Amino acid sequence: MPDIKANETLDCKGLACPMPIVKTKKAMDRLEPGQVMEVLATDKGSLADIRGWAKNTGHQYLGTAADGDVLRHFIRKSRGSEASRETKHPHAITNEELLGKLAGREPLTLLDVREPAEYAFGRIPGALPIPLGELESRLRELNRNDAVYVICRSGVRSDLACQLLAEHQFKRVYNVVPGMSEWTGSTESID
Repeated sequence: MPDIKANETLDCKGLACPMPIVKTKKAMDRLEPGQVMEVLATDKGSLADIRGWAKNTGHQYLGTAADGDVLRHFIRKSRGSEASRETKHPHAITNEELLGKLAGREPLTLLDVREPAEYAFGRIPGALPIPLGELESRLRELNRNDAVYVICRSGVRSDLACQLLAEHQFKRVYNVVPGMSEWTGSTESID
């Protein structure tokens, strides 16, 4: 791995989504434009999260290096002219609304964008598991005309996935919040 000098190192080891992103957002405010932050994380989903967040805010994702179980993410803070205001996908539904849609048996696609280790212990029956980091390369598995409900652990990763789907002309895309962290409906384990 190339020797990258970071102006600040943020330790997010042992934290699960959305905490690495939450802490990164706060820490990025302390940096000067052009400075580099190194984020240490053990959550495999942080790779797609950090990349998506950087793209969404205008910060430059420089890359990630694995050091054993630790992912070392490098992000350069944008300059004023490069920055964009962080956006949220405009269409969201609650867990309870999704429960109602599932009970009504209306045709829909439920997309789970968590990492395999996360949904192995419990996912909503019938959910299509595609980790956020693989979504762009697997878009052909989804129908652009279907209603697509996207879920993750907390609503952060699923928001990034919804934005990605909308960029690729998916018209009926909904972020399910707060997601699996507070899901009270039925779940199944993957054998």
